[in-house]
Amino acid sequence: MAAKELKEFSIEEVAQHNKPDDLWVVIDAKVYNLSRFKDLHPGGVSVLLEGDVAGQDATEAFYGLHRHEVLERPQYQRLQIGTIHGEKSVIYSQITGAISTVPYAEPTWLAEGYHSPYYTDNHREFQKAMRKFVDENIYEDAQAREEDGKRPSQSVFDKMAEVNLHAMRMGPGKHLKGLILMNGIVKPEQFDYFHELIITQEIVRCGARGYGDGLLGGKVIGLPPVLNFGSDELKAKIIPEVFSGKKFICLAISEAQAGSDVMGLQTTAVKSEDGKEWIINGAKKWITNATQISIFTVGCKTEDGLTVILVERGPGVETRQLKTSYSTSAGTAYITFDNVRVPVGNTLGEEGGGIFVILSNFNHERWVMCCSSARSQRAMIEECLKWATQRKAFGKPLISQAVIRSKLAAMIARAESVQSWLENITYQMNHMTYKQQANKLAGQIAFLKSYSTQCAQLTAKDAVQIFGGRGITRTGMGRFVEHYYRTVTFDALLGGAEDVLADLGVRQAMRAMPKNVRL
Repeated sequence: MAAKELKEFSIEEVAQHNKPDDLWVVIDAKVYNLSRFKDLHPGGVSVLLEGDVAGQDATEAFYGLHRHEVLERPQYQRLQIGTIHGEKSVIYSQITGAISTVPYAEPTWLAEGYHSPYYTDNHREFQKAMRKFVDENIYEDAQAREEDGKRPSQSVFDKMAEVNLHAMRMGPGKHLKGLILMNGIVKPEQFDYFHELIITQEIVRCGARGYGDGLLGGKVIGLPPVLNFGSDELKAKIIPEVFSGKKFICLAISEAQAGSDVMGLQTTAVKSEDGKEWIINGAKKWITNATQISIFTVGCKTEDGLTVILVERGPGVETRQLKTSYSTSAGTAYITFDNVRVPVGNTLGEEGGGIFVILSNFNHERWVMCCSSARSQRAMIEECLKWATQRKAFGKPLISQAVIRSKLAAMIARAESVQSWLENITYQMNHMTYKQQANKLAGQIAFLKSYSTQCAQLTAKDAVQIFGGRGITRTGMGRFVEHYYRTVTFDALLGGAEDVLADLGVRQAMRAMPKNVRL
């Protein structure tokens, strides 16, 4: 179908079309005929007829009420009949794959003219490819699935598998050997935690918290125990299927009786009479992705203590969707195990050594959450800066109000401090073994996770205040702010509650406290 030919009009010509049955407006040098649309206008026809926009340049009025994406929808693009002679459209939203030009909307290393000691040219090339991949393959699916609550589309998982994103989300390591990463942009031996940080932060830009977890967040925390503690036979069976996006895995630790208190787990595993199988009974709660999952990494109480066992969905395994504050796209569920029998060979690590398996996984899990939290706070800064400059109140732009600038200043300071601390820790991770990370960084990561989620909740509150009523409305101008405010507490709880982690950080520090120091 040939593109519609658009005519050029003068402002004077447009002004003649200002009646109910002949109503034109100009938005960003584009002329729209709203004559047939006026009765369908969500704000009512009176807004168009009595709001001093009929036959006029309505750019300022439009952007005070609507997001730019509205104009990009096919049903509204069809209303455009022409352009204003001698003028060009200059307003845009986010260009696919591009770096935002809004101040502080990007971490400093991505902003034009700034430098960083941490990121190489390869990291920059990788970031460009990752942003393009997210914008082209994930963003639209994220918006749709966050709304309808369905699991992320299999086509997205398949696209991720094509560039080995499922493998890269596990971080650097031997599991990447022989794989072609992001079409060869980064070699397996080059891939480090900054590459992984980039992956996480680019996905977070979708602004769909439930979908973000649904995009196999459970795999990110459920597969490392297999990679690090599974037998060669188990790894050969499980890892290729998960990396290909054909089978999914999640971590099943939390219970109604035991959240941050891992030692309080009640799910039991006893050996069969012949000693060849585990028989598992109990229940897990708040398990990310569980409704969509075929493989579970399960923490159990055994005769020797805590043991982690790999369980495949089968007889005796039941999952039930839990309704939470964010989308059911995350697949959060309650799991029951009723006399579930699995081979003893599915044990991850030593029998009774499960606490080490679980704790060794926490550092990476919490670090990933810090990556997400840091980036999501920037999304709020970008939304608020855009809104504060285009929204008028009391006859002036919001940004002219000192109280608004004060809130923005606090939001920016928090985001910058979180990102800087995160990058310092990430640099340490790149130069430490897994064992050294567990010894040196457990407290640091716990502190950062607690601090970043506290900052995030303050930023969410400030963003709502800046957006006003729109900040608590699930559609329209403030939809991303409303969503963030509604879901921000997930990060404050998952991976360990803020208070528990802050206390962990202090206790870790006390272990290294010299015995002979005095004031």
